[in-house]
Amino acid sequence: MLNQKNNLVKNFLSLCILFLLCFSSCQTANDSNKSSDITFHKSHLPQRQNTPFSAAVETENLLFLSGQIGKDHSKGILAPGGIKAETKQALENIKAVLAQHNSSLDRVVKCTVILADINDFKDFNSVYVQYFPNKPARTTFAAGGLAIGAKIEIDVIAAK
Repeated sequence: MLNQKNNLVKNFLSLCILFLLCFSSCQTANDSNKSSDITFHKSHLPQRQNTPFSAAVETENLLFLSGQIGKDHSKGILAPGGIKAETKQALENIKAVLAQHNSSLDRVVKCTVILADINDFKDFNSVYVQYFPNKPARTTFAAGGLAIGAKIEIDVIAAK
């Protein structure tokens, strides 16, 4: 009889310990979610405050920028001069958004480049290499068309 009571107590204690372990691990997971806040940032440009997307999304360690085309936002038009001019303008736009969030091109870890015409790759790349001496990871592809007839769109992910 004493053996049965001991087994019952041991089983009960084992279940209690198991319950406490499960509860504490769930609590730890919830606490870690709280520390990884996500912030959605509007554009720093007044004329772009009502876009249906964030200019940048900030997590604990990364800054995700929305794609930038070669549009000169002060004039409201694509930079004249073709793919090289639009690439330069897109990268200057990215540089401005990064600066707004206390970052810079040397913190960029990943670029995604979309060209309207893959035949523009060589000209695009000749401008691109001037902006990224650290050589972040990159994906480049061509699409059937880009917003407002742009020749290029670039988005980046930067480390904070």
